[in-house]
Amino acid sequence: MLQIPFFSRPICLFCMLDCKIDVLLGKMEIDQAIRGSDDMRLKTKYNNAIYVIQRALALYSIEEVALSFNGGKDSTVLLHLLRAGYFLHKGEQSCSNGGLTSFPLRTIYFESPSAFPEINTFTYDAASRYGLQLDIIRSDFKSGLENLFKANPIRAIFLGVRIGDPTAVGQEQFSPSSPGWPPFMRVNPILDWSYRDVWAFLLTCKVQYCSLYDQGYTSIGSIHDTTPNSLLCISDSSGHKEKFKPAYLLSDGRSERAGRVKKCSPISQHSPVAEDGLDDQESQVKRMRTGSAIAVGDEILSGAVQDELGPLLCRKLRSIGWSVSQTTVVRNDIDSVAEEVERQKSSNDLIFIYGGVGPLHSDVTSAGVAKAFGVRLAPDEEFEEYLRHVIGKHFTGDRNEMALLPEGITELLHHENLSVPLIKCQNVVLLTATNPTELEKEWECLVDFTKSVLILMEPYESKSLTTHLSDVEIAQSLSKLCMQYPDLNIVCHRKSRAGPLVISFEGKEEARIESAAQALCKKFQDGVFSET
Repeated sequence: MLQIPFFSRPICLFCMLDCKIDVLLGKMEIDQAIRGSDDMRLKTKYNNAIYVIQRALALYSIEEVALSFNGGKDSTVLLHLLRAGYFLHKGEQSCSNGGLTSFPLRTIYFESPSAFPEINTFTYDAASRYGLQLDIIRSDFKSGLENLFKANPIRAIFLGVRIGDPTAVGQEQFSPSSPGWPPFMRVNPILDWSYRDVWAFLLTCKVQYCSLYDQGYTSIGSIHDTTPNSLLCISDSSGHKEKFKPAYLLSDGRSERAGRVKKCSPISQHSPVAEDGLDDQESQVKRMRTGSAIAVGDEILSGAVQDELGPLLCRKLRSIGWSVSQTTVVRNDIDSVAEEVERQKSSNDLIFIYGGVGPLHSDVTSAGVAKAFGVRLAPDEEFEEYLRHVIGKHFTGDRNEMALLPEGITELLHHENLSVPLIKCQNVVLLTATNPTELEKEWECLVDFTKSVLILMEPYESKSLTTHLSDVEIAQSLSKLCMQYPDLNIVCHRKSRAGPLVISFEGKEEARIESAAQALCKKFQDGVFSET
């Protein structure tokens, strides 16, 4: 393990005012750059991160904390947040006494043979520029930490982890290390930051970052699994080498990892394919469409409230010619939601799930849907802006649970009559309605998405007969009728045991319904049945 020491000659920040700001910003200048910005969201994110940093520095001595730095944009943000946070933690009096002439935080860099040369170069330049005490580890992460901890009293490590990163699952701003790892506290000051927030900070503070980001890279891993983001490619008819716009021009932060090794999009298991291998569009239109409804709520299972939305959804689906396979109620539990969605998603064209959508501890629907599809929750900047507009001054800028959506499978359904878009994750639609009136409004908007979401089918025709015959008297005739008319849905119910039996015939062809009703009537005396 190689160690690069501090500058042999400490540099006082107040002696460097003649340096270009875009080359070196002092600790205080970082704070001033953010305070002078008009970006209120960035200010809130900055204040929250600085609070986490100051809290950690109050809990641990400077010898007991370290920064994990990898040269990427997130850790670059964290480096400058720590410099500003350390300055604010010590205060101006310490600075005036010469106590802040260097940055004494131990910095860990795991150097890999598969790292980009630009990453290594930027890391070493940053170490020299900011006087970092750099510990270079060339072994694997776990054993490298074990060896480092044997020689140093490190109890906490600052990490540039953000929601949506592979390692972010289950982490909070302060999270103990996982079992089997050396014991230390993981401190995540930018856990709730989005792609947009990261670039807003870097550009506002005018600090240097790795040159790869100016070449179209938006998320940097190893040289084996990282390419420039194709969404930033500049069209060039001359056929010369591809050119890319810089990373900060990526308009949709959800596509941040588009330059990593891509996975094939899953093909719907219930979409019919013609024998020649081509999509049979006519059969797609004519085939039956099936939907289901999942209610999420312990309050329904406990009997505290009645589910009014399930039956209404069934009627709505039937009104546009869809079949309803089932309605279910599950607990406010991520695994319960995930298991039910997993069970239904391959056998239904659309699943409508409601309840459990919001910022409360019991609102686990989004997380359950994400788990069912094997993806992570990640901040959706576009959806968060809608929430900000609706919540207004009550929006604090803290980690907004409602803006964490399943990564890579989420489509926002915009409609002029909705204050926030509906959320569609492949063939699962998340409804925010809490009562029939709200569901009516959301359904009207869904019907407008006839091409991308709801395909309007031939409507069901229906006819009902009532009789005072007993179940025993009519059972055998009804069983034979169901076998004779398999294309019809023949259902029976009574409002009370002593009341009349209602027999309903449903199907797509009125002539078949009339034929079945007449066939049943002919088996009994005239006047036994009456039409409703």
